[in-house]
Amino acid sequence: MKRFDGKNVLVTGGSSGIGRSIAVQFAEEGANVAVNYLSSYEDARETEEMVQETCDRVSSCGVKDLLVQGDISKEDDVKRIFRETLDEFGGLDVLVNNAGIQIEGKADQIEVEDFDKVVRVNLHGSYICSREHIKHLLDQDKEGCIINVSSVHEKIPKPRYVGYSVSKGGLGNLTKTLALEYAADGIRVNAIAPGATITPINKGWIDKPKKKKEVESHIPLGRAAKAEEMGKIATFLASSRASYITGQTLYADGGLTLYPDFSTPWSS
Repeated sequence: MKRFDGKNVLVTGGSSGIGRSIAVQFAEEGANVAVNYLSSYEDARETEEMVQETCDRVSSCGVKDLLVQGDISKEDDVKRIFRETLDEFGGLDVLVNNAGIQIEGKADQIEVEDFDKVVRVNLHGSYICSREHIKHLLDQDKEGCIINVSSVHEKIPKPRYVGYSVSKGGLGNLTKTLALEYAADGIRVNAIAPGATITPINKGWIDKPKKKKEVESHIPLGRAAKAEEMGKIATFLASSRASYITGQTLYADGGLTLYPDFSTPWSS
């Protein structure tokens, strides 16, 4: 028997990268998985292929899968996403708030609309999804969990990405606040904070050996993470093995938050 047999999971932004790896990992361990994606089939064939590949991989594990399109920054879309998921699965045990975006720009020059867009997806959207999941769990009087995919930039500032840094810092606080508020209801809330990870969003340095070497030179373990490693952490946090863990951000960053410049003494 697999540890998530009979469990239902929703992964936002699950069509590629870390989200896809999390979705597939849950499926491999027996869960039925709903994969949320943003772009319409007509607008993004590449996304269509990624989404379909994800669900094909989920289906190959012998579990139920569901494709559910929607923009998590919009409340009406989120309500529909949950309605479609619950109609198909009959219930939901685990929510993974993975969907996220980033927009580059100097803080004194970035448009307010771009700042707001990042915060609305990364933080506002995660809150709306969490609220809907918590309402469902309370209505059904059952325990469950939420896993937020944050970032090392929950702790480390990221110049030229102020909206991203702010949203991830807020996501860390959202994790703690919801965990404390709903602990007595048996609802656990935790976060994963990945460091540099090999995903499509990071193609800017992954495909350039010199740049990749530069990025990895700042990581104590000397390499970027694989998306599959984040999937394993997500399933751990959702499992009974983590039953006494809530309100925590687990930094899966190869030691990036250990102030790597201090690996050799340069100051007293």
